[in-house]
Amino acid sequence: MKTILNAVVALAVATAPLAAQETCTRDAMVVFDGSGSMAEMGFNLMDEPRIFDARRAVRTVMPQVAPSRRIGLVTYGFGSSESCASVVVRFAPVPDAADRIISEIDRLTPAGETPLTDAIAEAARVLDYENSPGEIVLVTDGKETCGGAPCQLAADLAAGADMVVHVIGFRVRGDHFAWPDQPQDDMASPVARCLADRTGGMYLQAETLDDLIGALRQTLGCQVIGDATFGRPATRAVL
Repeated sequence: MKTILNAVVALAVATAPLAAQETCTRDAMVVFDGSGSMAEMGFNLMDEPRIFDARRAVRTVMPQVAPSRRIGLVTYGFGSSESCASVVVRFAPVPDAADRIISEIDRLTPAGETPLTDAIAEAARVLDYENSPGEIVLVTDGKETCGGAPCQLAADLAAGADMVVHVIGFRVRGDHFAWPDQPQDDMASPVARCLADRTGGMYLQAETLDDLIGALRQTLGCQVIGDATFGRPATRAVL
């Protein structure tokens, strides 16, 4: 039985789409939103802070995807209640980064503003976007609040060596009250969506824990891994 299983896995890898196999050879950076809104609760029918399910999703997905590619981590917002100067490169891509990513996110407390443009720029710099292909996965619940211009950054990245940015909008809300059961077209999209649109990445809306797990698998996992794992895939927004 083991011999047959190994043969099936080998065949799946050999016949997987070339693009998927190439993707798994690229280094990736996760950019994790730690702004104050990740601790928000009691608004828009959220009975606990977004960060709780975000941590659960990270604990579920990272052990599945980290053995297959080198992953690094950038965070912003944590530990600074007012400042926009909160972008931190936790570490550059390394093999088997699951435990390290889980530990970093588990011990951080959301606070502060949302300098997501600066965070993406730092991740791209670490990946040497002008000379090397790579992927960035941004997990965010909102908009840029520190004066950055994500769409201009997207244009700069698109002129590089093939830097793809995937954006996961996690329980994104507009400026006014929005019910979670509204049609997705009526839900807000973060301004950072243009980072995905202009670099050939995916913008994925995630409202539930299962959505977020699916989105992380889609953006960080190989096609073979994605097809073999459980969990409902996130819904890809219509462009």
